[in-house]
Amino acid sequence: MNVLFTAFFIQKGLIFAILKTMKIAVLISGGVDSSVALRLLKQQGHDLTAFYLKIWLEDELSFLGNCPWEEDLSYVREVCKQVNVPLEVVSMQRAYWDQVVAYTIDQVRRGFTPNPDMLCNQRVKFGAFYDHIGTEFDKIATGHYAQVAEHDGLFVLKQSPDTIKDQTYFLAQLSQEQMSRALFPIGHLEKAQVRDYAQQFNLPNQARKDSQGICFLGKLKFDEFIAYHLGEKPGAIIEVETGKNLGTHRGFWFHTIGQRQGLGLSGGPWYVVQKDTDNNIVFVSRSYHAADKSRDSFMVGNCNWISGVAPTATELGVKLRHGPALYAAMVAYLTDDTLRVKLPQNDQGIAPGQFAVFYDNGVCLGSGQIVPEKLDSL
Repeated sequence: MNVLFTAFFIQKGLIFAILKTMKIAVLISGGVDSSVALRLLKQQGHDLTAFYLKIWLEDELSFLGNCPWEEDLSYVREVCKQVNVPLEVVSMQRAYWDQVVAYTIDQVRRGFTPNPDMLCNQRVKFGAFYDHIGTEFDKIATGHYAQVAEHDGLFVLKQSPDTIKDQTYFLAQLSQEQMSRALFPIGHLEKAQVRDYAQQFNLPNQARKDSQGICFLGKLKFDEFIAYHLGEKPGAIIEVETGKNLGTHRGFWFHTIGQRQGLGLSGGPWYVVQKDTDNNIVFVSRSYHAADKSRDSFMVGNCNWISGVAPTATELGVKLRHGPALYAAMVAYLTDDTLRVKLPQNDQGIAPGQFAVFYDNGVCLGSGQIVPEKLDSL
């Protein structure tokens, strides 16, 4: 539990703690998780203000027809009204475009596989929004499945007990300064418990399904978004082992390493194994999982270590994507922010631009981007 105590007193042999009331900004989306987070903090007696961040730009809205804010905001208003929590709607549209959307487009244009959610948390929710509210609030709370612990003045990011819902992967770019104000009221719970709380609180969105998709696209298909901003540029699909031209793609930016679907080739399954961005070529293979196609090592650069100091352990847990899968990897440090990772087995989805996130005994240490290098045996 994220609880602060200001004093202890003894009465009749029992120790009692006095809860410190904090002024907390609660980021609320209209989903169950952030709504339960708000209600738990209210139950604890904190001084709350809810904030809904508007991030959609008009270009993206034109794809959907119906404004995604309307339904979300209707739930947010109802949740806040139940317990008289003031609500502010804040425009983060320009910051979102500059810090997240433009980054995503640039990464895709360069042939990388970006993760906008990482930058959304680092640069917007715990970045531009921090700047927006200044020092008025003690903490900024969200509905993430993660935990913050403080040890000797150092803030540590710990995994949620719900290994499927755990969202430390998406928070691994945060700094000590950002962590010092972050609060995750549901981080100690499993999803089923959060649903139970939603029923107990009689939340209007208690039966609402979890949202899917990357943060700023929501229901919009990624290919449609990329086509709008980068267009199409036909190029060759080449079998990597033989050099045979198998067909035509719409543009290398529509494909990522390890991709199986969407190639439109017969005689498969075919997998994307490499991209030549200079010549707009997508290389594919049918023997992607063959023993001679080693995909168990990669380079990571531009590392962010949450503690501010690079770890020294040579064996760390590593995640290559959100989810419960955690590799026990060997790590060789080249510099404080550059390292080589060796996995115990192949992973078909190692792609430049993706984030590798590192763990040690349930603590998220930080993350870095997989940097380009020619894959072995191609």
